[in-house]
Amino acid sequence: MSIYELKVNDMQGNEVSLAAYREKVLLIVNTATECGFTPHYTGLERIYKQYKAHGLEILDFPSNQFNQAPGTVEEIHTFCSGRFGVTFLPFAKVEVAGETAHPLFKYLTAHTHFLGFDMSHPIGPRLDAKLRAADANYHTTPDIKWNFTKFLIDREGNIVGRFEPTFDMAALEAIIKSVL
Repeated sequence: MSIYELKVNDMQGNEVSLAAYREKVLLIVNTATECGFTPHYTGLERIYKQYKAHGLEILDFPSNQFNQAPGTVEEIHTFCSGRFGVTFLPFAKVEVAGETAHPLFKYLTAHTHFLGFDMSHPIGPRLDAKLRAADANYHTTPDIKWNFTKFLIDREGNIVGRFEPTFDMAALEAIIKSVL
């Protein structure tokens, strides 16, 4: 199966085939507006503006799976555009982990591994402790662990990498630039 065979819903609920993004570099992100990583929107928007003309698309999937994205997708978009100047549009809200995960996120996690959080990041140790307290073996599954996990897809639809929310945004930008 190819990522281009998958379909998602836009913020109005219309079905969109990911085949529409062939020959684009994609950064797929699960987001939440009440998360400690919400300021990532600033970096994502800067990267988007810098590289959109070179073929980058950011596919933003709000998810309330970790109880940090309340509201409708329209309210989320209004918040993100007003507070962070975000110009890329969100898709419909989805589940990103477990049995109820959207097929896109099932596909992405089936083809990647959780490599851990950056423990030098201020939130890394706290996030690890929180998840470890709930499940001592949380790190052994490929499921998405938290908001703002990012997947980079090349122009041929191959997954270049999975980047946890503690991954350095400047390092991610350098990888995106190399893929473009």
